[in-house]
Amino acid sequence: MPTWRPMTDSDLPGVMRVANDIHRDLPETEAVVRERLNLYPAGCFVLVDNEEVGGYIMSFPVRHGKPPALDTLLGEIPPDADQYYLHDLAILPGFRGRGAAREGIEKVLEVAKRYPSTCLISVYGTVPFWGRFGFTREPVDAVMEEKLRGYGEGATYLQRPNA
Repeated sequence: MPTWRPMTDSDLPGVMRVANDIHRDLPETEAVVRERLNLYPAGCFVLVDNEEVGGYIMSFPVRHGKPPALDTLLGEIPPDADQYYLHDLAILPGFRGRGAAREGIEKVLEVAKRYPSTCLISVYGTVPFWGRFGFTREPVDAVMEEKLRGYGEGATYLQRPNA
């Protein structure tokens, strides 16, 4: 049975395999993934079954309404971060259908609860999926519109309050 555990550096080859399979049109470099893990390991998890990586989550604090552009190094977690960002949830098809996404999101929302809200950029028409977890569309400015274009057609900025 697949389970979520904290991501480590040794998981990066498996994470990149999943990322390259799931996000063929939205690639990110290993350097970006490694930096996110190193900057905020508390927000990075892998879904494993017999040590095979079948999914991952990357998340970290940001300034409100300021998630990073795709495939961009952060440099640091802003010391004045006031929102949590769920950057990516990716699960291979063979690992789906057993509640792993819900379990992973619950892990992230537990980490995120110290911030007033959590945001994400929905891709691949997943707005209804994220709605089940309380995420709703938020108005965006021109800067965010430009950022969303980098995430592909139909990318949507969503946010939810943390209880």
